[in-house]
Amino acid sequence: MANAMFRDELDAWGKAELPEPLPFNARNALRTIGPGAILLAGSIGGGEWLVGPALAVKHGMSIFWIATLAILLQMILNLEAIRYTLYTGEPIVSGFMRLKPVSGFWGALYAILTVAQLGMPALGAACASVMFAAFAGRLPGAPDQGTLMWVTYGVMAVTTLVLSMGGTVERMLEKASWAMVTFIFLFLLVANVLFVPLSHWIVTAKGFFEFGYWPANTDVVLLATLAATAGSGGVGNLAITNWVRDKGYAMGSVVGAIPSAIGGREIRLSPTGKVFDINPTNLSRWRIWTRYVLLDQVVLWAGGCFLGMFLNVNLATAIAPPGADLTDIGAGAFQAKYMAEKLWPGFWFLALLNGFWILFSTHLGNTDTLVRLVTDIFWSAGVGKRPNSDVSKLYTGLLLGFTVWGAITVQWGSAMTLFKALGVIAGPILCLAALQVWRVNTKLLPVELRPPLWRQAGLFACALFYAGMFIAVVRR
Repeated sequence: MANAMFRDELDAWGKAELPEPLPFNARNALRTIGPGAILLAGSIGGGEWLVGPALAVKHGMSIFWIATLAILLQMILNLEAIRYTLYTGEPIVSGFMRLKPVSGFWGALYAILTVAQLGMPALGAACASVMFAAFAGRLPGAPDQGTLMWVTYGVMAVTTLVLSMGGTVERMLEKASWAMVTFIFLFLLVANVLFVPLSHWIVTAKGFFEFGYWPANTDVVLLATLAATAGSGGVGNLAITNWVRDKGYAMGSVVGAIPSAIGGREIRLSPTGKVFDINPTNLSRWRIWTRYVLLDQVVLWAGGCFLGMFLNVNLATAIAPPGADLTDIGAGAFQAKYMAEKLWPGFWFLALLNGFWILFSTHLGNTDTLVRLVTDIFWSAGVGKRPNSDVSKLYTGLLLGFTVWGAITVQWGSAMTLFKALGVIAGPILCLAALQVWRVNTKLLPVELRPPLWRQAGLFACALFYAGMFIAVVRR
């Protein structure tokens, strides 16, 4: 089946000059970073709003070394995946498709894994619960399931419209992500500063560094979900390379981008990457590009993930009764419930509005990740291409198809159930991807651009960590 759809090998890379980056300074950094904001908006969702607070309130803060380790290991995975894209202009999955046995095997496998993880719009359903609670003034119950389903469909329709507009999909998504992230962090910072004592901040911070604690009689699936979604959780980590390419980092600006269906410019996307010669000029430019990547991923993304998790669990443990089971209280609506009861009734709406943006930003990012990865896999392999075809039509067709598929799969369980499934599937993906990123970067890249040994060790640690989490789930 795979061989019928995909070619055995991708075309050889072309050659081009490495574009010169803007001089590295604060002003240009603000102009250049952005993919990390998209990934952050797609990361600070279910892990921070649903799973993290529920685990913290029930088991205490000592388990959050799992979140710290997850964010650090995923950060190394992101940086190394981006390394390949800076050199070739191709997303990292295209690099996987250049490995043995044949491109069709890896292309088909990652397309299946992407759909398996993100094909069920768990956070679209969570958005519906939050919206219902905000406007109805109460948590949804069993009689409200029909209404919730229609609201979910509305959220999915808006998502489809947003991803169809804006010049390039990456540019639109980046602007939306900056706006949502700004609102989310402003709300969380204000709420934490005003209502959480300093002594509680210190207790919460210590919990992120108490490595090795594993609570008895806990939901192992929920812990594995925390490990995956404290960062980006699986295929989201791979999609960062697609956004880096479309943003125009290094050789990405030579290859092109995916234009939007509505208002898109005449942008072409090459199905094959281009590489540059190794010489002093290009190595100097390479070092500047990598500095921008470090700022985007270490400071913006990893720092934002850590701060988002910290602020959410710090607030939740300050207002919710210790030991309470919060997994059954709406879709993270316990923040609004306890803030309204203990602090100010107006927080019912404000906290749910914040929760909506947290969940919607992740749903938006997940939807684009789903469509974007499958689009790029097909585009790189030449599946369905015709002489006059363009990638925006492929993206839009898959977007509509996956929206219909999501409308079916969202009925398979509650938001938390679907989100747990997402988290469990993410573990094996992260394990496999870490090993393949190592293989790609040590086999296909020139010696001068290959990762240092400590980064290679980080990739193996990432693979072992998520393999261990998946084994714990299987043996539970």
